[in-house]
Amino acid sequence: MRIDIEKASDKLADDPRLTDYDFWRTLKNLNNEIFHIANNNDPIPLDMIRWRVILKQARMKRGYG
Repeated sequence: MRIDIEKASDKLADDPRLTDYDFWRTLKNLNNEIFHIANNNDPIPLDMIRWRVILKQARMKRGYG
């Protein structure tokens, strides 16, 4: 299943239940997980890369980058 990055980031950016801290913490956790996977020389799942892009775009749409 392919994730539409633009649509998903718009939906997350517009969700009032999510705080700026939620975005920051989730992105930090995701980056840490990607780092650990890469550090073990394992392949990084593309879904993780896509979600990192989605979270970064949603955060930027809210005015934080």
